[in-house]
Amino acid sequence: MVNKRLIKLRKNFDLSQEELADIIGVHQTMISKWELGLKDPNKVHKIKIAKFFKVTVEYLFYESYYDTVS
Repeated sequence: MVNKRLIKLRKNFDLSQEELADIIGVHQTMISKWELGLKDPNKVHKIKIAKFFKVTVEYLFYESYYDTVS
């Protein structure tokens, strides 16, 4: 779920991985790894991403009950 939400938000803001990486202060490959679900952002990056997109960290990075209901 996390990677899908990050991808959706990034695309809704019409940002490339590289542009988001510049905003967050990481390399583009890190954004790619987050979106592929290969790595999770650390606490600082989670907060930066959530603040930028104006969502909660919980929404962005934690699965909710509604995500598990088919």
